[in-house]
Amino acid sequence: MGHMDTLRRLDAVAKRLILMRGLRSVGQGAMVVDLTLYLKDLHWSAIAIGGVTSAAGLVGAALILLVGVLSDRLGRRPFLLIYEALTMLSAILASLTPKALVLIFAIVIAGFGRGQSGGAGPFSPAEQAWLARHVPQRDRGAVFSVNNAIAFTGMALGALIGGVPSLLHGLTPVADYRPVFLMVGGFSFLCMVILLQTPESPYPVRSQPESSTDQQVDREWLGQESSPTGTGFAEQMGRHPDLPSKSAQEREILRRENRAMLKLALVNTLNGLAVGLTGPMMAYWFSIRYGVSTGAIGVTLAVGFLVTGFFSLLSGVLAKRVGMVRSVTWMRVVGSLFMLALPWMPTFSLAAVLYVFRNAINRGTQGNRSALGASLTRDKRRGLATSINALSMRLPSSIGPTLTGYMFDAGWLALPLLLTASLQLVNAGIYQWVFGAMDHAQDVHNPVDQRLG
Repeated sequence: MGHMDTLRRLDAVAKRLILMRGLRSVGQGAMVVDLTLYLKDLHWSAIAIGGVTSAAGLVGAALILLVGVLSDRLGRRPFLLIYEALTMLSAILASLTPKALVLIFAIVIAGFGRGQSGGAGPFSPAEQAWLARHVPQRDRGAVFSVNNAIAFTGMALGALIGGVPSLLHGLTPVADYRPVFLMVGGFSFLCMVILLQTPESPYPVRSQPESSTDQQVDREWLGQESSPTGTGFAEQMGRHPDLPSKSAQEREILRRENRAMLKLALVNTLNGLAVGLTGPMMAYWFSIRYGVSTGAIGVTLAVGFLVTGFFSLLSGVLAKRVGMVRSVTWMRVVGSLFMLALPWMPTFSLAAVLYVFRNAINRGTQGNRSALGASLTRDKRRGLATSINALSMRLPSSIGPTLTGYMFDAGWLALPLLLTASLQLVNAGIYQWVFGAMDHAQDVHNPVDQRLG
């Protein structure tokens, strides 16, 4: 009931952004299953698949920083429209020809196969900043967790659709995979239609008035004394976002924000490398390790995404009970232990069950992690904050697929999974050490605290 009440309080813009993420996630779920297997059917080597996936990560990292900074100045909607148009174009071209240049464009520019949890790829900082603007700070943990759950439900449906090529027996791989690519393009078209009907306000807004508690927390973590007008600092600064302040107070606030962003970026680096080692290559791993079809892999990933949606909602509940940071830490520890055991499973069935729960527990924390990243700064710098958060994940993760492709070609099938588990265990400890103080007793669900400074 708590999640439903929170969603009902959202305004129309926030609801449309969540709807678009759900639609977009269907196509992304199908691509997680099919892209690497399609390239395998086209006789690409594992190192070639890993290399182009790494290139996609590097290009995406550059775009992430650019989009975050520019969207703070130019607005969020234009960048999301560009992303949907590029995705639709990539899908149409990929459905027509298997030429390498077309597929490289689809993978590098549109992010096909990366499994971005319904996010807008390298344009996701604009999307997250836009959603955060329409969600009161006290509700962000719950809303971002529900948003994450909806995305994983869509990816589950997409993963099932990703099994369609195994049912077809065309003359060429492109004929078998064409329906999936066209489906991806269709959902991007729907997202474009919704975007064109969604207005973007030029200044920070609230979906409902902030309580005095929320206003006080904003002032405390930003180092501001109580305001005689009773308004929060974000609203005051948002009225004149283009007027620079020379005050010592503004310099102190910027210092706190910058240090908070830097800490999160450093913590994310290990997790980004771990995700890159296995995330884009798991369908390929199941295929070469157990010799199973796209249908079997699609069902496995679909169940995994559905269970992940449940754990995402559970993560939001745990954040309110034990603290946002602590819930992320312990779920990641458990998920890492499951990953350590995965390479030793003797049958596909056992491996599939273990992977479903490992994936669900680990990725179910994404909503809380996104909420934390989106709440480290005021609205006028939120695009930059979400960009740095995403960049610190994307840049190290871009190295992973190339390393994994090399290890797969060398026959070292277990090593990438063991490295992923080890890195994420270390990351969980560092995450708790750096941000654990934010889970204080008076406001365990609020992701920002003056101790970040």
